[in-house]
Amino acid sequence: MMNAQDNELMCRVQGDAPMGQIMRRHWLPAVLTEEVPEPDGNPVRVRLLGEDLVAFRDSEGKVGLIGEFCPHRNASLFYGRNEECGLRCLYHGWKIGTDGTVLEMSSEPPESRLATKVKHKSYPTHEAAGIVWIYMGPAEEMPPFEAPVFQPTPDSKISICKVVVNCNWAQILEGAIDSAHSSTLHASDMVPARVESARATDQNWLRPSTDKAPRLQVDETDFGFRYVAIRRPIVNADTHEYIRMTLFIAPYTVLIPPNNRFRIALMHVPVDDTHTAFHFVAFGGDSTPDQETWRKFNALQVGIDVDETYRNTRARQNDYRQDRQSMKLGNWTGIPGIPNQDIVMWETMGPIADRSRDRLGSSDLAIVRFRRQMLQAAKIMQSGGPAIATAKSRTPHATLSSFEGIVPKATDWRTLGGGAAQAAE
Repeated sequence: MMNAQDNELMCRVQGDAPMGQIMRRHWLPAVLTEEVPEPDGNPVRVRLLGEDLVAFRDSEGKVGLIGEFCPHRNASLFYGRNEECGLRCLYHGWKIGTDGTVLEMSSEPPESRLATKVKHKSYPTHEAAGIVWIYMGPAEEMPPFEAPVFQPTPDSKISICKVVVNCNWAQILEGAIDSAHSSTLHASDMVPARVESARATDQNWLRPSTDKAPRLQVDETDFGFRYVAIRRPIVNADTHEYIRMTLFIAPYTVLIPPNNRFRIALMHVPVDDTHTAFHFVAFGGDSTPDQETWRKFNALQVGIDVDETYRNTRARQNDYRQDRQSMKLGNWTGIPGIPNQDIVMWETMGPIADRSRDRLGSSDLAIVRFRRQMLQAAKIMQSGGPAIATAKSRTPHATLSSFEGIVPKATDWRTLGGGAAQAAE
């Protein structure tokens, strides 16, 4: 259980909230490259950490992320004209560059020096891995951009599903580090089979275990923590264990175990206190599905399952389009797509989950560690200390990897995967 005060401290991200200040000291995914595909194209609304912004790609191809409301009279720049290396407000013609410079003030006389005195809100951006990233923290603390964990090499094949979820970021991330739920909630998609290790097929993921009560062990690291879920395998249960290692990369990324065809990362980016941009990323080589195949597999196709702003067409108002007939025929949830099954659980906890009502068990060890670690991080930030996982000596994300497999019982799981040597003392 968690008291209301701690719950608020861990979850809230808007304004001066310590958790939001932690997020601001990391590079955050703002929009997918596909959302701003061409110079002088349509502007895009962006909301992050409770701030309303506009993204646009200027005439030279640079992406800007600026405050949505014009510094003149606060009309929305989303409706503006994207032209000649700036976004021009329709109201009086003020034009704003990607760095927030006021380039033109059509309503001012030529001799006016007002433009030199006005600087509009803008944030640094970096484009990589199919994403436009943003840094929203203090300029003097801005770290160099680091390639994300799912881009271990510049030519990494990457496919991304994106969906805006109607609840707080922390309860979504807790789902990502909850290894026990997959054996139940995703039972129709993660099918037990007599195989050597987990395998992805065109229809589902095969899992070499029927064990629904894993034993968990956790190690804190300089990037967050990593934990292992240990299950009995279907074969050689007397001598071997089936293990799945997951990494929490603070403050918003989770690297879950691979499936012999590709690897998977999840990002949980706070839109505001009660909405989250969830990114479900496949990567890792030639076996990685292309973007449309990945989105179809997860029932998150743009224009079909999510709209052009990545809002889900499945919602509480339509009961997530749950198919009770398919449940009678053997499907566990009646909801297609692993992320959609999770979303039902996350959103029905409420906009911000009331953790004072939780009754946690032994399979919730990673969730307990997450709450303790992030609460401590928020309190350190609140007292003027550094944001979690920002030390220059931190393990590079490109060296991190999760692990999945059947191993002899004597195997030390801490020697497997990436980041083992950097575990915190």
